[in-house]
Amino acid sequence: QVQLVESGGGLVQAGGSLNLSCTATRPTFTSLTMAWFRQAPGKDREFVASITGSRSLSISDSMKARFTISREYAKNTVYLQASSLKPEDTAVYFCAAAWAVRGSAYNIGGSYDYWGLGTQVTVSS
Repeated sequence: QVQLVESGGGLVQAGGSLNLSCTATRPTFTSLTMAWFRQAPGKDREFVASITGSRSLSISDSMKARFTISREYAKNTVYLQASSLKPEDTAVYFCAAAWAVRGSAYNIGGSYDYWGLGTQVTVSS
């Protein structure tokens, strides 16, 4: 079992930046593909970005210009950073982890085995 704990959410002004962290409890963190999803009120969950154990990245096309993902093995932590935030970035941001992702299905929620509880990000205009 892997537990994921997100942190770093809160209230941000439009145009500001975002730094979220997700720490995994298992020492086999290096084997996991990690990802961030988000869910805005009244909308479906949306893929943001993923990073494999070998640091191969996948980022949603609509977010590539403003979002990035990274990981720090020594801290079992994956990060999501974003800039030029917009009110439409308001959402609950979820961290997810997978032992193996089939093919290139990094953007599919069903590919992931574990989920954090989420952290709220609110972007004010």
